[in-house]
Amino acid sequence: MKKILFANMPYEGHFNPLTGIAMHLKSLGHDVRWYSGSIFKDKIDRLGIPYYPFKKALDFNQHNVHILFPERDKIPGAIGKLKYDLKTAFILRSTEFYEDIREINESWSFDVLVSDIAFTGMPFVKEKLNKKVVSVGVLPLIETSRDLPPTGLAMTPSTSFLGRRKQDLLRLFADKVIFREAANLFAKLFREHGLTPVKGNIFDVLGKTTDLILQSGTPGFEYHRSDLSKKVRFVGPLLPFTKGSKSLTDLGEQLGKYEKAILVTQGTMEKDPEKILVPTLEAFKDTPVLVIATTGGTGTAELQARYPQENIVIRDFIPFNDIMPHCNVYVTNGGYGGVMLGIQNQLPLVAAGIHEGKNEINARIGYFRLGIDLKTEFPTPAQIRAGVEKVLADGMYQNNVKKLSREFKDYNPHSLCTQYIDDLLDIKTPELI
Repeated sequence: MKKILFANMPYEGHFNPLTGIAMHLKSLGHDVRWYSGSIFKDKIDRLGIPYYPFKKALDFNQHNVHILFPERDKIPGAIGKLKYDLKTAFILRSTEFYEDIREINESWSFDVLVSDIAFTGMPFVKEKLNKKVVSVGVLPLIETSRDLPPTGLAMTPSTSFLGRRKQDLLRLFADKVIFREAANLFAKLFREHGLTPVKGNIFDVLGKTTDLILQSGTPGFEYHRSDLSKKVRFVGPLLPFTKGSKSLTDLGEQLGKYEKAILVTQGTMEKDPEKILVPTLEAFKDTPVLVIATTGGTGTAELQARYPQENIVIRDFIPFNDIMPHCNVYVTNGGYGGVMLGIQNQLPLVAAGIHEGKNEINARIGYFRLGIDLKTEFPTPAQIRAGVEKVLADGMYQNNVKKLSREFKDYNPHSLCTQYIDDLLDIKTPELI
């Protein structure tokens, strides 16, 4: 059995997909422990996994980032915020993460680090501590490809000659102008710590330095790359660990009253209900459609008082795997885990979200015709309603989602992850006699 350290950037979408893998490895007898921010301590404790806190690393998370970095809210545009986040939340934290993990290793010498693909401490752990490292793709693939436009701009692939030349120029512009400052900063930290330089786009650094990428999802939700990295292994949708289904008896009466039901969420990071919850509630209040809204615990009571209509249900949280089979459409801001769940449950999607990389996820929803990408952070009620009505009326969306859902079923995520990690560590799986 091996000693396996998990680590994640302190965001729900970077933590949750790793929990199922961690618990599966723990059930096989491996010594699994977890390094993360204090916001995840209780969740890790409930998993029965020993927890190591951020010490030298700044203890930021999706809830306090606006307090620690108030200037972020003043930065206009998705690209501007992405550039700021790359430097402040990711790159500048990388050496802090490494120092914490170096200290952990002094008292508990682990065999492999398993982290989300965006965990910037990983290259330092690999090279300076000489550890095996596995990255988990909790986002769409971000590596550069000669077949695609640059990551971060939410552009879909072109196959025409002129379109491909435009993509070539945009990749160059992204490297040399848009993300140059972030790339130079990461390269500077590499030099200062004696790490092997990595050439290329800022989004390629972590993919090039890791040993293995376990990519959540399947090829059917990813753009074709003729130059796909040999490190990438699609493993199917990596979903959060759950202890089983929960009763929906409090919703039973409402679920039985309506022929159509819409599930809408603003995700775990967004705290402004006016962005997607309110427009959806406005679009369908007092209609023969049931709207089930989850707030993540922000402003629930206020929204319940504001929308007392019989066809509206507002909760802090509802287990998606339990409620999705009763729904017909999923309205989302584009969180990757929620999108994976929606597809698995064969729900066509209406997506509205740009920040935190959600534009790339939503672009794929539109490109693969799994739903409607509204291409905005602030949809109107009319846009939401039109999107929902379109995916309900056009069977193409339902058929495409069903097809991808069937592809999902061809993958056993936890078994595949275990197999690939075993191969990396040269662990022989015992044969049954």
